[in-house]
Amino acid sequence: MNKRTRRTLLVVAAVLVLLAAAIFLRSKAPPEAARLLPESDGIVYVNLKPLRALLKKDLQPPHRIAEYQQFIDATGIDWERDLDQAAIALHHMDDPNGPNGPVAYSMVLVGRLTGDHLNQWLGQHATSRENYAGHTVYSIPSEGRTVRLAQIGYDMLAISNYPTAEKIHSILDRHSTAALPFAGSTLLARHYRDVPLLSLAWGVGQIGLPLSERGHIQLFGFRLPLEQDATLIASIRWTGALRVKVEEIAPSEEAATRQAAALATLVTLARSFAQPLGANTANDGLKALLNNAEVSQRHDRVVVSATLTGSEFSHLTIGEDSSKNPATSLP
Repeated sequence: MNKRTRRTLLVVAAVLVLLAAAIFLRSKAPPEAARLLPESDGIVYVNLKPLRALLKKDLQPPHRIAEYQQFIDATGIDWERDLDQAAIALHHMDDPNGPNGPVAYSMVLVGRLTGDHLNQWLGQHATSRENYAGHTVYSIPSEGRTVRLAQIGYDMLAISNYPTAEKIHSILDRHSTAALPFAGSTLLARHYRDVPLLSLAWGVGQIGLPLSERGHIQLFGFRLPLEQDATLIASIRWTGALRVKVEEIAPSEEAATRQAAALATLVTLARSFAQPLGANTANDGLKALLNNAEVSQRHDRVVVSATLTGSEFSHLTIGEDSSKNPATSLP
């Protein structure tokens, strides 16, 4: 083997090693939509494409209200069909009685959502617009607050109802560095490593904020033994069955012990309350979720986990009357 051939082989090997390293880092990195989110108290991410494929045979044609059908006709965008990923940042509001309630949202949506028709629709409904970082930001009034929207790339839409423009400006600023695999907010850098690999949906931080009431988290009518600012890591994975996991980082190991006992008691009570419910798909899915739920503790972490089959998950998420639920307009 001559020197030129050896040198060529070394260059090719080096390129392959670098490519493999880049692919590995990308596999460990948060999704791009999540990396674009601004600083926040909580983050929720959903990859809808595999979930849609999992539920496809059970999905019913939606009943669309007239306003939403007009939006589809004007833009060509149907959220049920065209939205593939959603990354949502949750912002705690100091005044829970304000127009945003206890939490404001900033979102990056991915799918077949952008185009000239959407720009025309936004232009018709916006009360104002600004140019920021080479993007047009449209401001649309909605229920006493302002929703800001901007197209970022051929398949991404940024939306924020935060009281000021700072959050959507941050999304547009982050867009210029989105190629960096570990760019993103402080919360993402701190907790994404705790999200199980290949999760279809996950949340980190104070993701209980939308469920909070008087400082505590309510779920299915039950008050959970968690404060609204509890740090949670939640995930849903598909491994032939659907694996649901919610992990809380407690202030101390002693606090984790108390909360694990309280949650175990609450799960037992929920099972007993659900048992008499009539037999239908939604109730059967809820019963399966509760019957599979397990509570465990590891040091300062409390974990609630459950495993559902595909049909049980379909029952829980769809139920019998989903076709009667009207679709809505912009998120």
